[in-house]
Amino acid sequence: MRIRDILRKKGSTVVTVNEDRTVHEAICVLNENQIGALVVTGAGGEITGIISERDILRLCGERCSALPNPAVPGEDPCPALVKEAMTSDVIIGVPEDALTYVMATMTKNRIRHLPVLDEGKLVGIISIGDVVNAHVEETEFDNRQLKDYIAGLTY
Repeated sequence: MRIRDILRKKGSTVVTVNEDRTVHEAICVLNENQIGALVVTGAGGEITGIISERDILRLCGERCSALPNPAVPGEDPCPALVKEAMTSDVIIGVPEDALTYVMATMTKNRIRHLPVLDEGKLVGIISIGDVVNAHVEETEFDNRQLKDYIAGLTY
C-alpha cells in the first residue's frame, strides 16, 4: 500500500493557515475542523511549515506567564504568530511512498502528521491514525488470504 491509496480513501483536502495569523486563530481552525495539525503557508501560498498541537503546547509552556489571567474579552488570548510556534523543517511524503517507509519515517522523526507533495504541489496530508488504519486493513486482508489458502489445502 502507498500514500496515494490512503489519500484515495481519505481525500486530498488540506486545511492550511497563514504564518502571519495568531496562534489563537490557528487553535480555532484546528478545533473547527477537529484536526491536530495545519500546514502553514506564506504570503505567496508556499509551504513554510506545519503547526501541530504539540507546537502550540510548547509555545504555551514557554510563554504561559505572559498570558492574561483571566483572558480579557475581545482580546486575542494568544497573540503570538503561527510562524513563532510552527515547525519550519517540514518532513514530507510523496504519493508513491510505501506504507512501511512512511511508518518508519513518522516513528523515527516522532511526527504524527505528514504533508504529501506531488511535483511540489500540496496534494494531501496523512496522520499516524491514517497510517495505522491502512496497516491494519492491509494486515487483515493478508491474513484472510492466507486463511483462505490454508482452508483450500485441507479439502
